[in-house]
Amino acid sequence: MVHYSFREDSAVNSCKAKGNNWLVHFKNTYETANVIRKMPLKRAYAYLKNVIAHKECVPFTRYKGGVGKCAQAKQFRTVQGRWPQKSAKFLIDLLKNAESNAEYNGLDVDRLVVRHLQVSRGCVSRRRRAFRAHGRINTHRYVPCNIQVYLTEEEYLPSIRKRTKRSIK
Repeated sequence: MVHYSFREDSAVNSCKAKGNNWLVHFKNTYETANVIRKMPLKRAYAYLKNVIAHKECVPFTRYKGGVGKCAQAKQFRTVQGRWPQKSAKFLIDLLKNAESNAEYNGLDVDRLVVRHLQVSRGCVSRRRRAFRAHGRINTHRYVPCNIQVYLTEEEYLPSIRKRTKRSIK
């Protein structure tokens, strides 16, 4: 049974998709998902393609230790940002899956908005060995992630977007 963390009151105008234990970095995917949450689907596609082409950056706000500065992060009112290409590709694939689910359910693809997008850590796996000095062996650990997306058919309203500190004042 597939369990989702988000439940919509009216499931008529919505669709969902999920990916489990994808081998993509959790922290990069978490930051990328925070940007495209509550964004129209077409804009989310464009943004992720711009991230792959290094035209727009992903601002790092939570997991930002050791992340360098970039000038493109100024539009998000921060200075640290990166271009996680693998995370962007995985999110594009998941959004395409959700979009095909929406077409199957008879929803209008032009009016879809990313209503809910959650990234959580998957099961830590040990796939390789690292040989150390004096005959010792350590493990290489992978931290995959689970991603859930929930699309809703509605008009894009600016009030849906997250408020920033500057807009609250």
